[in-house]
Amino acid sequence: MLLVFAFTFSSCSGPNSSEKKDEVRLQPDADNGGIQIPKGFGALVVAENVGEGRKLAIRDNGDIYLSLRQKNQGGGIAALRDTTGDGKADIIRYFGDYPGDGIEIYHGYLYFSSDTAIMRYKFTSDDELLPDDNPEIIARGFPVQHQHQVKPFAFDNENHIYVNVGAPSNACMEQTRTPGSPGMDPCPQLERHAGIWRFDAEKTKQTQEKDGYRYATGIRNAVALAWNYTTNYLYVVQHGRDQLHQLFPDLYTEDQGVNLPAEEFFLVKDGSDFGWPYCYYDLQKKKKVLAPEYGGDGNKEGICSDKDNPILAFPAHLAPNDLMFYTGNMFPQRFKNGAFIAFHGSWNRAPQEQKGYYVVFVPFKNELPEGGWEIFADNFAKIDKINSPGDAKYRPTGLAQGSDGSVYITESNTGKIWRVLYEGK
Repeated sequence: MLLVFAFTFSSCSGPNSSEKKDEVRLQPDADNGGIQIPKGFGALVVAENVGEGRKLAIRDNGDIYLSLRQKNQGGGIAALRDTTGDGKADIIRYFGDYPGDGIEIYHGYLYFSSDTAIMRYKFTSDDELLPDDNPEIIARGFPVQHQHQVKPFAFDNENHIYVNVGAPSNACMEQTRTPGSPGMDPCPQLERHAGIWRFDAEKTKQTQEKDGYRYATGIRNAVALAWNYTTNYLYVVQHGRDQLHQLFPDLYTEDQGVNLPAEEFFLVKDGSDFGWPYCYYDLQKKKKVLAPEYGGDGNKEGICSDKDNPILAFPAHLAPNDLMFYTGNMFPQRFKNGAFIAFHGSWNRAPQEQKGYYVVFVPFKNELPEGGWEIFADNFAKIDKINSPGDAKYRPTGLAQGSDGSVYITESNTGKIWRVLYEGK
């Protein structure tokens, strides 16, 4: 069935906007850009081969900004514009001295995170695609690390920015990823890692040690995080720990290593402690248990009985890489205020097949999920059985909402961008 969508461009649609008709009809690709989405939805490919895409930000005039994990054509950020009104980007420009992950538009600036700093680029006008290429540093001084180094962030409605600082290890072992090695107790990595730090969103030249406030701790790595402006809370989805079977084969079978621990969806409050590295969440037992590095055997709770629990748990090793709460009016009412999560896909379910590589939807009622979760967009990998991440053609990693209520999805292999629309029936 052919779906045709119509919406009206705002007056700030960028250069040549006067040449566009007031009403532009967007036509999804015949195959929805190769992805599988629910009946009544359509998708078109906005751009391809942009670079190793991470996160997306959409300006009110429709311009798209994509953070890149590796620089492409000399820039760490890609800027895209559609000047014809067909939904396809026909201008792509690159800028920025650093690659990175987090990217958001806030109070007239494009905020962006490298692995060690948060910076912002000022927009000089609605007509200019590229912002001023002389960024201001908002926060810096984060530790240099070689695991979980990305710094995604989110803004609240009181001028704060919340920054994820991932753990620099799998489980704070004395000898990293070494079978049988005990965990360091107390774990020194918790001092400056494995949590969420809060800063002033507009003050420049802050440092983590001097100006950062540790808002929450015990989070191994929250690449997916978002502020929910309906509930006024921060939410994150954690990457759970790896290699229970490989590191402790006497305690965990291969199947247990593949299926433990859960990926945890957290409602984060000031002072929350979710238990890493001492604890992990067992989806089958529906509780947190003590990690083997700290004397756990898969059943003991110990100190974990006092740690904060997830509001929802997903299967192990799916790699949640972005979180977005839907506030638009294009999609059906059941999607309003619900959460979309992009799962990048596992690498560590070997020797069994890998899982994930899709975008899911979680309906919400007030502050909490209502019911379970469902796959919303799939077939990114383009293969039935994924033995390793290299088998997947595309790996979802970024989400954003357009001003019209459409949802944009990007992936990390080539920077392909899809735009998902609803026919409104």
